[in-house]
Amino acid sequence: MTTPKTLLEVRDLTVEFPAGAGRKVHAVSGVNFDVYQGETLGLVGESGCGKSTTGRAILQLPRPTSGSIVYNGRELTNLHGEELRAVRRDLQMIFQDPISSLNPRRRVRDIIGEPLAIWNVGTKEEREDKVRELLDAVGLDVAAAGRRPHEFSGGQCQRISIARALALDPNLIICDEPVSALDVSVQAQILNLLEDMKERYGLTLIFVSHNLGVVKNVSDRVAVMYLGKIVELAGAEELYARPLHHYTAALLDSIPVPDPTVRPGAAPDAVAGDPPSPIDPPSGCRFRTRCPRAEPYCAEVEPPLAELKPGHFVACHFPIGETDGA
Repeated sequence: MTTPKTLLEVRDLTVEFPAGAGRKVHAVSGVNFDVYQGETLGLVGESGCGKSTTGRAILQLPRPTSGSIVYNGRELTNLHGEELRAVRRDLQMIFQDPISSLNPRRRVRDIIGEPLAIWNVGTKEEREDKVRELLDAVGLDVAAAGRRPHEFSGGQCQRISIARALALDPNLIICDEPVSALDVSVQAQILNLLEDMKERYGLTLIFVSHNLGVVKNVSDRVAVMYLGKIVELAGAEELYARPLHHYTAALLDSIPVPDPTVRPGAAPDAVAGDPPSPIDPPSGCRFRTRCPRAEPYCAEVEPPLAELKPGHFVACHFPIGETDGA
C-alpha cells in the first residue's frame, strides 16, 4: 500500500492568550498531528476545547505562541509579509456563520471574484467566467451573481462562501463548523457539496465540528480534542467502533439516536460536569477531573499521545479495554 503524502505537519502547537493579572488562557497546548494529501481530517470536541483556534493557527490567524506548522515542506511560522501572503493562496477557510462572513454591501460576483482581482488572475472576462463556473459548481444559478447576501438563505450563503474559498484553486481548506448554523435538512446538502468539491478539485480538508455524527460521514480520520489537547486520533471507522479514550466514548454515547422507541439513558461511565477553565487546567491528564477511570497517578503524570494500535493514537494511562496500569 502506497504511503500517502504528508501535506501538513503540526508539531507542539501552542496558542495562549493573555487573560489579565498575569494569567493566560491555554487554548491549545502542545498539539501534534499530520494531514495527508487528499484526506479529510475531522477535528472534534466540546465548545472551548481549542479546535477552531487550532484551525486558525494553521493559517497564522493568530500566530501560534510556539510550535511548528510545516505545509508542503515550508515552515509557516517563520514566514512574514509577502511570503506568508503568497502561501495563503493555497490555504483557505470556510467560516461557521455563512451570513456574517459575507460583506452585505457587495454583490455575489464581487465577493467570489475578489480573490481573483486581488491576485490579478487572468483578464476581467476570464475572472467573470471563473465566477460563473464556481456558482454553477456549488449549485447556484448564475443569475444570482448580481444579488447581495441578504437575498439568500443561510445554506445558499454557505454555498457562496465555498465558491469564494475555491476561487484561487487552493490545496487545503479548513472548514470551521461549516454546517452548525444551518437547518438539519440543509446540512446534508452542504456536506454532500463539500464531498463533491473535494473530489472535483482534489482538495484536502480539515473539518472542525462538535457534532460527531456529522464528522463520521465526511472524515477519513478523526482527532478528538479536550481542553487544548488531542486525546485520541484514529481512522473514522476504527474510532467510532472501538474508542480507546473515555472522553471519546462519552462523546459517542451522547450522539442522539433517531429512534423514538429508544429511551435516552446515562452510560455506565458517563461524564459529568463541565470542563475545567483553560486558564488553570488540571495537572497531569486534563480529563482526570471528569474521568470515571481516573487514578491518583493521572494527576501526577500527563499521558503522551501513544500509538496503541496501528494508526490509532490515544493519550490515556488507562485506555478502554486495556487492563495494564501506568
